[in-house]
Amino acid sequence: MRLVIDALDEPTIIVEGHRIVLANAPARKLLGQGIEGRDVRLAIRHPQALDLILARQAGDIDVAGIGEVGRTWRLHIKNVDGSMLIRIIDRWAATATERMRVDFVANASHELRTPLTAIIGYAETLADTGKLPDELRSSFARTIGDEAQRMLRIIEDLMSLSRLEADRFIKPTAAVQLAEVIDAAVTDTRFLANARQCELIIDIESDLPEVAGDFDQLLQLFDNLLSNAVRYGCGNGRSEIRVSANRHADSLRIMVADQGSGIPKEHLPRITERFYRVDSARSRNTGGTGLGLSIVKHIVERHGGSIEIASVVGQGTTVIVTLPVTRA
Repeated sequence: MRLVIDALDEPTIIVEGHRIVLANAPARKLLGQGIEGRDVRLAIRHPQALDLILARQAGDIDVAGIGEVGRTWRLHIKNVDGSMLIRIIDRWAATATERMRVDFVANASHELRTPLTAIIGYAETLADTGKLPDELRSSFARTIGDEAQRMLRIIEDLMSLSRLEADRFIKPTAAVQLAEVIDAAVTDTRFLANARQCELIIDIESDLPEVAGDFDQLLQLFDNLLSNAVRYGCGNGRSEIRVSANRHADSLRIMVADQGSGIPKEHLPRITERFYRVDSARSRNTGGTGLGLSIVKHIVERHGGSIEIASVVGQGTTVIVTLPVTRA
């Protein structure tokens, strides 16, 4: 029996009566090296699970608090010739995934509800109020249009994330000239940059090798990075957004740096999460959906690259994307 349970990857114990008579290495790591020979009630403090074990009844049950506070496990309990074989399956990943799904649905609902509430309110006012001044009526109509556009941006970003997740295991194979992608992204962003009195400084190394990629997704990646840099990195007066691309060993290294207010360091580990915002009010005022950097992260991962984000409050933010080249 020891040979059998030692071959299992998950923590596994065998109980006879009240005693744990055998425990494999993962079980000893989880429950303690001296767990063999001890009372099972000291290791598994869950009334329903203990009822099954002590009554020699088979069953599956979810428990918490074994080994680590808050961690969830599933106990697979079987009767093997009068001895109880108990496999302890880690449910942490499944629980975390479910929690992320619930949080995502709640966040998406909240983000869509906010503009929808404004649209309904202004539309009802226009419908129910007899005569409104032309200026006020136009203002209401513009607000309805702006909020509808905001909803459309959120929905489009959600659809982009859905497509990226569906294709995350499919590596793109088309040969892409990254200089062309960056040039197109700069063209897309220039109007917004000019409107905010922001200068785009481009430094792209000549004869960059190709990358294996999806042109449209890479364009979306750099569109998001540049628009973020302009929205949050351009203050009063003229500011600079620097974009550079160069060869670095067997990769291409692309940097987007702004001179904005920067991001406090405690926010940096989470800013690529969906709907995570450093400043919710500022993000909404600048037209952000809270999904841009999450999309960037997914695109980079699908292309086998990496992303680094560094920021200093009061000095600005630098984003570095590294993508593998198609040839050495």
